[in-house]
Amino acid sequence: MSQFFIEYGLFLLKAITIVVAFVVVIGVAAAAGRKGTQEGLEVESLNKKYKAMAHELRQAVATKAMQKRAQKEEKKRLKSESKDTSVRPRSFVIDFKGDLKASAVPSLREEVSAILDVANSEDQVIVRLENHGGVVHEHGLAASQLVRIRNAGIPLLVCIDKVAASGGYLMACVADKIYAAPFAILGSIGVLAQIPNFYRLLDNHGVNFEQVTAGKYKRTVTMFGENTDEDRAKLKEELEDVHTLFKSAVATYRPDLDLDVVATGEYWYGTRALELKLADEVKTSDELLRELAAERDLFEISYKIKQPLQKRLLGGIDSALASASAARWRERFESRLPR
Repeated sequence: MSQFFIEYGLFLLKAITIVVAFVVVIGVAAAAGRKGTQEGLEVESLNKKYKAMAHELRQAVATKAMQKRAQKEEKKRLKSESKDTSVRPRSFVIDFKGDLKASAVPSLREEVSAILDVANSEDQVIVRLENHGGVVHEHGLAASQLVRIRNAGIPLLVCIDKVAASGGYLMACVADKIYAAPFAILGSIGVLAQIPNFYRLLDNHGVNFEQVTAGKYKRTVTMFGENTDEDRAKLKEELEDVHTLFKSAVATYRPDLDLDVVATGEYWYGTRALELKLADEVKTSDELLRELAAERDLFEISYKIKQPLQKRLLGGIDSALASASAARWRERFESRLPR
């Protein structure tokens, strides 16, 4: 028996050592990353970025004679542009990558506020959105930030290259126009609650769970107590209420949608989403931005926020959960592909 405790103690010591080492490494990395990050607004001209990349490639593949000719042409172009006093319309580009808690909202609200201070009705805002959905009120707040743009009379475009599902589509539907890549995922207009229940496990081990509430519906379905049909019915009622609000929000901005068809919790790929009017055009964000760059000045806007070490660590956990969620989405999508 003593040998068992010795071996168990050694195993526990090894496990603790590994966990502590892992936490220290993550903490040091997060702290280093935090020191190198400056809080504030960052603005990049995408027109200049595209031209710089094209110039670099041209220089790499051109002969010396071609390079000289290109340099002369570039000087002429710059001289011509310096004389041009006309002002081109602007497009402000925002990236929003969602997770379960829509943790990018603090950055989004600052980006939107900055744009609203300078943009006019001839400008536009383009949001490159990637969001699998998550907590209702967090994604509702994210959608509300985009509503601010629309209410200001500034055209709002949303580009979905990968996925805008559930809370992600709640954000996307606010746009004046939705662009979706051919195999982007749109929809999932539904509400879900999943709660594990350990009542039988605890009961089998003689563990009682006590819960005291004030208010009949302060707590219904629980993880540790015995759930009743009344509890489940109340939770279902609450989910239906949220679903109604979700559908109402979508209908406000996409009145041509047939909600009886699309508000079933299902999702569709870009081309099919276009047929169902969940999207307005099948096109990637890269195609759209390249087209707009010919006639508009494009500015990529991002607001960096310093996060305390604790939040950075918790953010890593949220990212892991979001990745797990994305993996489940991929499994569901792959199960629908023809074999």
